[in-house]
Amino acid sequence: MSSTPTSELIARLTGVVGDAGLILDAPGKAPFLRDWRDVFHGQAVAVVRPKSTAEVAGVVRICAEFGVVITPHGGGTGLAGGATPLDAPGQIVLALDRMNRVRDLDIVDNVLVAEAGCVLQSLQVAAEEAGRLLPLSFAAEGSAQIGGAIATNAGGVNVLRYGSARQLVLGLEVVLPDGAVLDRLRRLRKDNAGYDLKQMFIGSEGTLGIITAVSLRLFPRPVQTQAAVVAVGGPEAAVELYVRLNAEMGEFLSSFELISAAACKVSLDHLPDANWPFRGGWSVLVEVATSSPEVPLADILEAALGRALEHGCAEDAVIAQTLAQGQGFWRVREGASEGERAAGKSVKHDVSTPISRIPALIRAVEAGLAERFPGARPNIFGHVGDGNMHVNVILSPAQANDPQAPERINRLVHDLIAAEGGSITAEHGVGQYRIADLYRYTSPVDMGVMEQLKRMLDPAGLMNPGKVISSAAAVDGGATH
Repeated sequence: MSSTPTSELIARLTGVVGDAGLILDAPGKAPFLRDWRDVFHGQAVAVVRPKSTAEVAGVVRICAEFGVVITPHGGGTGLAGGATPLDAPGQIVLALDRMNRVRDLDIVDNVLVAEAGCVLQSLQVAAEEAGRLLPLSFAAEGSAQIGGAIATNAGGVNVLRYGSARQLVLGLEVVLPDGAVLDRLRRLRKDNAGYDLKQMFIGSEGTLGIITAVSLRLFPRPVQTQAAVVAVGGPEAAVELYVRLNAEMGEFLSSFELISAAACKVSLDHLPDANWPFRGGWSVLVEVATSSPEVPLADILEAALGRALEHGCAEDAVIAQTLAQGQGFWRVREGASEGERAAGKSVKHDVSTPISRIPALIRAVEAGLAERFPGARPNIFGHVGDGNMHVNVILSPAQANDPQAPERINRLVHDLIAAEGGSITAEHGVGQYRIADLYRYTSPVDMGVMEQLKRMLDPAGLMNPGKVISSAAAVDGGATH
C-alpha cells in the first residue's frame, strides 16, 4: 500500500459505498479474515460491501490509485484459502453479499442472470419455481455465493451429467483491475466471435478481476428422481458398476458417488440425521433423474441394479422408497467433510484422475499411508463419474501435533496423483493452500503463460495476491521456476 493515510482511503471508499457499505470494527471484520477451516488468517483495514457493479468499479479504481490490495470474498465456504486476505497490512476485503439480485430468468432461452452475491441455493429455488433446473450443487450451496462458485470453477455432485461451473456459464460481467467493466453477459449457446474471454475468469479465483454477474444455463426440471445406495467390494467394483450403469442408463444418470467405510462412519458418528443402509465397506450413492413423467424410472433403475448384482460388481442395493430416505442418503455424502472436521485434524486432497485410474490411486494411497504414516486414517469419497476424488487423511494425535506431517502427506498423495496423470485440484481451487504444489506439479511452460496473463491484466499485483500465482511472479516480469 502507498503512504496515503488510511483515513483518506476510508473517506474515498465511503464516498462510493456509503457508511452501510463499510465494516471497520474488528469484530465485524473477523469472519472475513479467516477461512472456513480456520487455517488461514489475514488482515484488512476495511471490509467493503458494494451493492452494484458501478460501486465495485469505483472501489477498484480507488484501490488502483492508492496501491491497495483487494481480496474478493463470497460466501466464505472455500477450502483453499482463496477468499482469505494475506497476513499483511494495508489491504481491503471486497465482500459481494449485497449484490444479490436476480436480474433475469428466461424460460425460453433457459438462462438465469444473477449478481455475484446471490447464494447458490436461492438461485436453485428461483429456477425450480420457474420449472427449470440449475444443476450446480454441492454441500455448501446454502451459503456459497455464485460469484465465488464461478471464480473457483466449482464442481459438485452433478458434473457427470451437466458439467462443472465452467460448462454452465454463458456469460460474465467482470470488473478488471483498472476499474473497467468487461460486459460479456451474453446468453448465446454458440458464439465464435473472437476469444472466449469469460473462460479466463472462470477458475481464476479473483486474481484477474472481480466477477460481478453471471449468465447461467438452465435445464428442464426433473419430475422424477430416484436415489439408491449400492454396496460394492471396493473401488475396482465401483468403477465397473459405473461403466455398466452409464452404458445402460447414461441419459438418466445424474450422480455416482463413491464412499469409503471411513467416510461413511465419520458422517454417521457426527450427523444424527444421516441415513445409510450399509456399514463397514465401500458403497456407492447413485441418483438418476428424468424430466419426463412417462419414463418408468424406478423400474429402469431396479432392473439395472438387478443385473449388476447378478454380474457381481454390486453386492447389495437399497433404493430409496421416500423422498426423506433419499435425502438421508445424501446427508451422509454431503456431510462427509463436516463429519471429518469433527473427527479430528485432517489433510484434504481434492484431486482428479482418469476414471480408469481411480482404483490404482486409492490403493496406492492406502498402501503409502500404511507404510509411511501408520495411524493415519484415509477418508476417501467423491465423484467417480468425473474422476474427482477427495482423498483426505485424518491424522493420529501424534501426527496432528507434528507441523511437518501435513506437508509430507501432501507430497505422498500428490506424487501419486502426478504418477497417475491426474490433477492436484479438481474443484476446490488453488488459493493459498495449493500454490506451492501448483508450481511443483505444473510445467514451466504452463506456469509461464499463467504468469504472463496475470501481469498483463494486473501489472501492479493488487488482485488477490498470493493466490494461484506467486506474488513475486505476478509483478517481477519473470517466471519463478
